Amino acid sequence: LRITNSPPHDSIKSKTRFLCNPMEHGFPHQPSALGYSPSLQLLAIGTRSGAIKLYGAPGVEFMGLHDENAAVTQVHFLPHQVELVTLLDDNSLHMWTLKAHKGLSELLEIGRFTLTGPPGAPPSVTRVTAVLAHSSGELLLLGTEGGHVFIVEVPGFRELEERNIKVCLLVPDDYIGRRNLEHVETLQENPVDPNQVVIGYGRGLMVIWNLEKQQAIQHIPATQQLESMWWTEDGGHLLSSHSDGSYCRWMAGGEDMNEEEEEKSDIPYGHFPCKAISKIIQLPTEKGPPFLLFSGGMPRASYGDRHCITVIHSKTHVALDFTSRIIDFFAIRGGPQHTDPSALVVLVEEELVVIDLQTEGWPVIQTPYLVPLHSSAITCSHHVSAIPLKLWERVLAAGDLQSKHYSKEPWPITGGQNLAPDPPQRDLLLTGHEDGTVRFWDASGVCLCPMYKLSTSGVFHTDADPNDNMNQGTEGEWPPFRKVGCFDPYSDDPRLGVQKIHLCKYSGYLAVAGTAGQILMLELNDEAAEHTVEAKVVDLLQGQEGFRWKGHTQLDVREEPVLFPPGFQPFTLVQCQPPAVVTALTLHSEWKLVAFGTSHGFGLYDYQQWNNVLVKCTLNPSDQLAMEGPLSRVKSIKKSLRQSFRRIRRSRLQDANARLEAELAEMELAPVQRKIEARSSDDSFTGLVRTIYFADTFLSDSSHNTPSLWAGTNGGCVFAYMLRLPAAERRTDELVTAQPAKEIQLMHRAPVVGIVVLDGHGAPLPEPLEVAHDLARSPDMQGSHHLVVISEEQFKVFTLPKVSAKMKLKLTAVDGSRVRRVGVAWFGSSRSEDYGESGLVVLTNQGDVHVVSLPTVKMQVHYPCVRREDVSGIASCVFTKHGQGFYLISPSEFERFSLSARYLVEPRCLVEVPFRTGSATQRRPQPDGVSSAHSAARRVMEHALLNDESEYRETEL
Repeated sequence: LRITNSPPHDSIKSKTRFLCNPMEHGFPHQPSALGYSPSLQLLAIGTRSGAIKLYGAPGVEFMGLHDENAAVTQVHFLPHQVELVTLLDDNSLHMWTLKAHKGLSELLEIGRFTLTGPPGAPPSVTRVTAVLAHSSGELLLLGTEGGHVFIVEVPGFRELEERNIKVCLLVPDDYIGRRNLEHVETLQENPVDPNQVVIGYGRGLMVIWNLEKQQAIQHIPATQQLESMWWTEDGGHLLSSHSDGSYCRWMAGGEDMNEEEEEKSDIPYGHFPCKAISKIIQLPTEKGPPFLLFSGGMPRASYGDRHCITVIHSKTHVALDFTSRIIDFFAIRGGPQHTDPSALVVLVEEELVVIDLQTEGWPVIQTPYLVPLHSSAITCSHHVSAIPLKLWERVLAAGDLQSKHYSKEPWPITGGQNLAPDPPQRDLLLTGHEDGTVRFWDASGVCLCPMYKLSTSGVFHTDADPNDNMNQGTEGEWPPFRKVGCFDPYSDDPRLGVQKIHLCKYSGYLAVAGTAGQILMLELNDEAAEHTVEAKVVDLLQGQEGFRWKGHTQLDVREEPVLFPPGFQPFTLVQCQPPAVVTALTLHSEWKLVAFGTSHGFGLYDYQQWNNVLVKCTLNPSDQLAMEGPLSRVKSIKKSLRQSFRRIRRSRLQDANARLEAELAEMELAPVQRKIEARSSDDSFTGLVRTIYFADTFLSDSSHNTPSLWAGTNGGCVFAYMLRLPAAERRTDELVTAQPAKEIQLMHRAPVVGIVVLDGHGAPLPEPLEVAHDLARSPDMQGSHHLVVISEEQFKVFTLPKVSAKMKLKLTAVDGSRVRRVGVAWFGSSRSEDYGESGLVVLTNQGDVHVVSLPTVKMQVHYPCVRREDVSGIASCVFTKHGQGFYLISPSEFERFSLSARYLVEPRCLVEVPFRTGSATQRRPQPDGVSSAHSAARRVMEHALLNDESEYRETEL
């Protein structure tokens, strides 16, 4: 994006463009299916919204979206191919491929298919319940609700009607009439003979079928409802798991069995009623007994609400206890030279957990992606660009100390090649959470990697037991539970919730503000330290009479010393009274000042001298709603409705008299503008502080610049204070003082959402300490400065120090939208390293992103970004200093977008068709009956993928 070459505003209105390369970070919302390709070493996750996401080595990511608004119920990779098949809950099958294009792979949908039954047949005949991707890579076996098995060629989705397996061919004579088989629950292939598959029915019957001879060769009846099956690697036995919490072991390949002839039956967790074992697998080891893994099976009465996977190997028996529902799991083998299971991968509803099966104790492997951002609900976020190396390394070191309980083994999913260049800079994304934690994420590249977690709850008294160890069960406990995963949606106290964060990347100071009016100041320390944290109370009401706080109480600060681990450690605390949510926060580490605002006013605190510098109450007599707090909001809604009806009755007569005058005034407006009515000062929350800002600029006269503090409120008021800072040598002895300098009341009383001061060249003032570190030029103090006030409705430029209006840009009057989020960004040229321009980046309530030029405040470009119905997504948006942005598309996922042509973050990766050796081909022979024409079609497709033939189409198969 070159701002100077952008089209004028009208052409933007006529032709809307789209954001560059949006991508997603975090954990997929509402996952519903899991798949894995051992040959590609790729993981696939399907979601209820119809998305399909593929992950390999860190940085290797692909995403596709089905056109149908249907949930993905199953995902299956075709063995030794770059295709995968998805089954949706509308009964449609979809073929996807990873196609090479200009040296990079793309995930493309190349076909879709729905089974059709004979005329008049009920839908259950073709309702797919089980899918088997045959090892040849050329057949799909589809089990249905009606009990039939259909055989389909892929990737062309051609049904081989002559080879379909009808239910009447499967049922032994003595089974007919005794019971309904129900649906096909599962399909499994014989690991040593691809001509044999076993078909498992819901009522318990299992049939081994020969694909070549098209006949049943063994019937295995079970008395319990069948849940899953597993064919052991030597092909000699079948494991079946059942609805009563049992599993059975059957001899495969022999004669038909009776119901009582299972080789082994076991209910792992006792003879009391147990929940179903929904999936079971058994994996051999080179020198010892096999691994047995299964999900479910817990005693129904005592532990029916647990989500568990049991792992049994030799004498070790562990029930892995997850905090959300299990979707699916699989095991990864060590490789060609080491066939023992190396890792267990578990997809649960809220996270992906990988267990190291090679290391004693089976520790968890930390995930480099798919991290549950919402392990505690996200309440705010803050982005910091271009982190200095020293601070980066110190944060990493603190995070490493928190990760000692993780496995040292490398990430086991390694498919594809990450071809993206190294990030040009180190970026941090900080997320605040409901449980009082702040999490630091490496946001430099494609993967949003966890770096460090800060907890603020240790400063306060909470209901949590510090000696409570959630990770280990009691010794001797049965079942032998072990808590795994980091998703923990419960907060000890909602008042701990983090609402605002501000990090100074140059000094290492961090300000964290919360739900109960608490503002913590922290500094980075490489060593553990034990000390008390003193609280300084700030009374924002300033003696105002008639106001009584009805909300939550403040948090109780610990009076005894607290041991803080290495990392960010609190050294002082400001407590606002009333203890309302902190709505604005900013930090000036060069001046050692922190400013904050709530719905009652704003304050300025000197964290070097631990002294309150300024307190300003912004309440007016109509702001009673601001005294009720979030817990009293239901009463407030009823009260505000009554007030609204009274205002309607009172204004009805005035409206009648003014209607004709208003209509005449509307006619005089420009065609693209609409009249914006002034907001009443009686509206609630007018005193709420929306933005707060430090600037070194001209307030008293045009020849003497001075430090200043600016605050904007919900009622359209801007307050400016001049600050007197002692000289550096006297900074610890003399107090910082503040005196009121200016007050601006916007005509329409629209909420002020942003304040920016421009220097003599029209450039935004640099960040604190940025000039001292030679990372920005000194601001121009010769020319006149300008103040830009961004309200929800317009952008207005004032001259300083006189504060006279110079120019404005209307937004609401033009298209009816309102500003919700605003930031200042520097757009670097993609052609010239030395050229760039600053602009305002704005997100509206319509979900559109605008770029506004500075200092001329002219609209440059306009992009649709967030769905207008996604109110929480719009509210969560945070802009970066280099023209990117993040917003929550779900509780667990950020979408990242870029407005800058220079700073793009996008996956650039390649997945090649796996090479099949002769031995592999012999190990997996092609089953009889697969047409030579189909094999030729497969070779055509592989040739196209490898050689990037853009003319390749599905029809050519």
